[in-house]
Amino acid sequence: MKIAVASGKGGTGKTTVATSLALALEAAGTVEFFDCDVEEPNAHLFLNPDIEERTPVSLPVPVVDKEKCTHCGLCAKVCEFNAMAVIKDTVLVFPELCHGCTACWVLCPADAIGQEQREVGVAESGRAGTMAFHHGWLRIGEAMSPPLIRAVKAKAGNTDFAVYDAPPGTSCPVVETVRDVDAVVLVTEPTPFGLNDLVLAADMVAALGKLAGVVVNRAGIGDDEVTKFCAARNIPILLEIPFDRRIAEAYSRGEPLVTAFPDYRAKFEALGEAVQKIATVDTGC
Repeated sequence: MKIAVASGKGGTGKTTVATSLALALEAAGTVEFFDCDVEEPNAHLFLNPDIEERTPVSLPVPVVDKEKCTHCGLCAKVCEFNAMAVIKDTVLVFPELCHGCTACWVLCPADAIGQEQREVGVAESGRAGTMAFHHGWLRIGEAMSPPLIRAVKAKAGNTDFAVYDAPPGTSCPVVETVRDVDAVVLVTEPTPFGLNDLVLAADMVAALGKLAGVVVNRAGIGDDEVTKFCAARNIPILLEIPFDRRIAEAYSRGEPLVTAFPDYRAKFEALGEAVQKIATVDTGC
């Protein structure tokens, strides 16, 4: 079963929930953890994995043979990402914008476009106790993380549960993380900002055809608008974590919630069971 933990914005406690959920699920079967927030991965600070494998991740980008090029401009026309431009007798290539779709070199009538590999980051794998662990590090200055996220997800083995810690927000990296999971846990906080971004995240999940449940972190600090929204949209609130200084202190020390406070383990085991029920409804089983 694949579970994504996502949020409409950063700072809601998404990684806190993801790591503790993964640890709690170990009571029900084998678990694999994927930190897909490749721009700022931090789950390793809580799970302390032993990294055993490091793989560079590259994208193919076009290289123009000036001798063959007729400057017809077709490559620029077919590029949906504006990674190529033809100005008179000059072809400009912008590697940072290239998605490696191959359209330019496949369709070039003069066979003037080849390719070279451009490294965008690294994917690392290891183990945190009995749990398989995977994350990625996006190269500084890179604009696109989905190719690296795909490489991290490709490390998947055969486990009972896979937990994906998604990047914050609702853009392409989150969609890449969430698009093939069985259920989504949306982490929010009971504030106007939290509600605003929860609405965006819930709309994204619905557009992808997924069902979700909500975890309210720092419960008690704001208002009840998040609760009203979830009731109106028929989105179940699966867990509420109170605003507690001790939890923040444990987070700052890199301690998972279920480790720092053993009484939370049963709550996260119940969260795992609730998410599995959501997945059953989602798949029609």
